[in-house]
Amino acid sequence: MSVGYAILGLLENGPRHGYDLKRSYDERFGHGRALHYGQVYSTLARLLKNGLVEVESEPGEGPDRKRYAITTAGVTDMEGWLGTPEKPEPYLQSTLYTKVVLALLTGRDAADVLDGQRTEHLRLMRELTRRKTDGDLADQLICDHALFHLEADLRWLELTAARLDQLAARVR
Repeated sequence: MSVGYAILGLLENGPRHGYDLKRSYDERFGHGRALHYGQVYSTLARLLKNGLVEVESEPGEGPDRKRYAITTAGVTDMEGWLGTPEKPEPYLQSTLYTKVVLALLTGRDAADVLDGQRTEHLRLMRELTRRKTDGDLADQLICDHALFHLEADLRWLELTAARLDQLAARVR
């Protein structure tokens, strides 16, 4: 996910300080992976340089406090990003596939590689299912997305295990 577009989207509701943007990002998108303040401010600097946000200074005591606002160019850029479908990730260069082939090439047991990966997938699926059960709607949707991908991976693991002898014959 693009942090820049997330920040632009958050700014469409009105100007905000950097720490407000970080807090809103973490609440909506962080889910176990909070944004660092440095990343917020470096992203804001890039957006400012590109003319997608502007700075509004606040009068008051102490150091100048900056509020950032989205520009018309930022709104246009955001609309373009939202309207562009994401490229599906076909995973044609899978690390797991590489491990299976290398196990076969080196005389190791590729079934062990597949079994170990299956165990790890199932562990993560249990963890995500618990999180989904205890979570809010955002957690449920995020966990469902991940679970569907893990289920597809498990199907691939089973198919590959069933075809391991054929693959071994072709690889060797």
